[in-house]
Amino acid sequence: MNYYQEITLLPDPDISLGFLWQKIYQQLHIALVDNKVNQTQSAIAVAFPEYACSTFQLGKKLRLLAAEREQLNQLHIEQWLARFSDYVHIKSIQAVPLQVKPVSYIRQHIKGENRIKQAMLSKAQRWSAKTGKPLIECLKQLEKTRPQKQSDLPFIWLDSQQTKQQTGKHSQFPLFIKRIERSEAQNGTFTCYGLSQSMSNQESIATVPHF
Repeated sequence: MNYYQEITLLPDPDISLGFLWQKIYQQLHIALVDNKVNQTQSAIAVAFPEYACSTFQLGKKLRLLAAEREQLNQLHIEQWLARFSDYVHIKSIQAVPLQVKPVSYIRQHIKGENRIKQAMLSKAQRWSAKTGKPLIECLKQLEKTRPQKQSDLPFIWLDSQQTKQQTGKHSQFPLFIKRIERSEAQNGTFTCYGLSQSMSNQESIATVPHF
């Protein structure tokens, strides 16, 4: 990634930072989908220079990164965020400095309470059928290793475009974002959330410059 464009979110007493992240990132996602390079990938990546900030975990800054300046020009992020002009400050496109650290931002899937219950019941039913043990006994055993739904990772509430298209209903989900420190830069692919495409081998996950 050679070029970047920085966006600063500007909350006020009536509009919280969390609400702004939700609205701004939703628009960014739609913009990346509209400019995708194939069915699921984006040439534009994102970075959170204030990630793990003590006051708000994602901080107030968002960077868009691309290999070529023209890719950021073609995105026209100012137009996508025009209705939020009072709440964002968008800088001009700049070259990435030479002294940077490579990091990866990936989506982390965190199971909610209902999904945990469903997964445990399904596993207990299979275990019961295989061993002949009562279902209630299998559930009690699995309860000892029950996964926790809590996560300290920062997240952004987003509207599910897929659910809206398929059912016409409004549905939201939390997009949990994890940062991985890396020892060296790595080329790879990015999703239409601007995050690195998850891989079974973490060494193959794309990095972005942190500075």
